[in-house]
Amino acid sequence: MAADTNIEKHEETTQPVERMREGRSYKANADIIEKQDEILLIADVPGARAEDIEVDYENGELSIHGRVEPRQDEATTNYLLREYGVGDFYRSFKIGEGVDASKIVAEVKQGVLTLYLPKADAVKPRKIEVKAG
Repeated sequence: MAADTNIEKHEETTQPVERMREGRSYKANADIIEKQDEILLIADVPGARAEDIEVDYENGELSIHGRVEPRQDEATTNYLLREYGVGDFYRSFKIGEGVDASKIVAEVKQGVLTLYLPKADAVKPRKIEVKAG
């Protein structure tokens, strides 16, 4: 089933992302699932709203950036216990030629970002009809 739909983790081999905001940043944990007609990329982005998530595709690289705002006013909150970190999410992947980039769809629900990466027609498996001669 895996034609030319390679997806490579890319953050280890790229230049560091220049941050425009101070604070923590996290790697969005992701699962990648291959289906017959598409690749699903599922990433955790807890606390990020749809309007605060950017998904970009350029030159074969798919990048995810989710901005998360603090839930409390940092100046006036007296934390008794603070375990939940607040910060931005970053992740990037190198996408193989087998994905139709013009049809990528993204949705976020309950802190989980799902990207639907349709396979290009050229790499989808086909049934060839055999005709009697």
